[in-house]
Amino acid sequence: MALVEGASPPSDSTLLRNDSYRNDAMMGSCCNRRNRLRCRMSRLLTCISRSICPVLFGTKLNWLMLCVPMALIGGQGLFGHGWVFVLSLLGMAPLAERLGFVTEQLAFYTGSTVGGLLNATFGNATEMIICIMALRKKMIRVVQLSLLGSILSNMLLVLGCAFYFGGLKHPHKDQKFNKVTAQVSASLLLMAVMGLLFPAVLHATGTELQIGKSELVLSRFSSIVMLVAYISYLYFQLKSHRLLYDSEDAVENDGDSDEDEVLLGFWTSIGWLTILTLFISILSEYLVDAIEGASTAWNVPIAFISVIILPIVGNAAEHASAIMFALKDKLDISLGVAIGSSTQISMFVIPFCVVIGWPMRTHMDLNFELFETATLFITVLVVALMLQEGTANYFKGLMLILCYLIVGASFFVHVDIPDKHPGS
Repeated sequence: MALVEGASPPSDSTLLRNDSYRNDAMMGSCCNRRNRLRCRMSRLLTCISRSICPVLFGTKLNWLMLCVPMALIGGQGLFGHGWVFVLSLLGMAPLAERLGFVTEQLAFYTGSTVGGLLNATFGNATEMIICIMALRKKMIRVVQLSLLGSILSNMLLVLGCAFYFGGLKHPHKDQKFNKVTAQVSASLLLMAVMGLLFPAVLHATGTELQIGKSELVLSRFSSIVMLVAYISYLYFQLKSHRLLYDSEDAVENDGDSDEDEVLLGFWTSIGWLTILTLFISILSEYLVDAIEGASTAWNVPIAFISVIILPIVGNAAEHASAIMFALKDKLDISLGVAIGSSTQISMFVIPFCVVIGWPMRTHMDLNFELFETATLFITVLVVALMLQEGTANYFKGLMLILCYLIVGASFFVHVDIPDKHPGS
């Protein structure tokens, strides 16, 4: 308080009264802040409770959510590893589908560019969470085989079923799709094969400059390059050549607004995103812990479980949506689900696992072994040849499905050599 010349200084009682007023104001502002925080939290919880119906019961897979508590109970040692594996896998299917739904709801508030990035990030969130849990337990081979299985499943089984059932629904014509965008995705898949091929050949031929180090260093360098390529692809897809990726079907069917209805608020979507990710993380840990026990109990190779069984059940929602859009003659969207998901896994999830394993001191590399890398290489070539004409029919779909049966049989009789990668 400033003193005017000639005026008497304020009394002690006045100073105390001013201090008490100041303290009361500060306490009042703190209480207001706490009250506002409590109000926001209570409002968020209220919105989440009101949105339980559209989130949890808005899918035909909701009955599989009964497997979630059963898996959590069985994970305490009450059930065998085989049952825990099956229940965890079935429980994750509806959670993964609902995670995609919540991400789409969030995209209504973030705009198309950020929404596209969210879909790219959370589109394969289940695979990423499973891989991170497996990396924490140093189960490098499970990570590699499960990611490889997701790519093979999407390119052969999902795309094949979409072509086959779409062709049966429209038997008198060839269904058409944007072959330019399809060839861009096929080129990225070939680049991913190149990134996986060189470490495998380097390891198999024993021509490393530094035994046990060159392969890992090459994998990390290639992973960084692949991540840069994928980020550039996102800019190409979402910004510079966005019109190229706008589906004509989406423009023609603007009237179908029921599927695009906004059901969740922004913070409600964030809350559900957190809840679903938490439950998927818990189930992923049970799944990873039970996979070896399930292999022993069923007398089935871990490679077959990781490459065939895990992707088929884990990506069931994506499989159904790709077939549904093909039946509606919207093959561009079906390709976005099948080939787009394969591109995300090969160019983003796999390099991400290599990079994230670096600070975790888990020596994850791009050496998927020659058998697995050759399988991926031939699969990408077959699919690229199928896509070059820009047309689809039931016979192309049947060929892709039969190719997947050959791959499945190959992994059933394949004895996976124990991982001898550096640091494993």
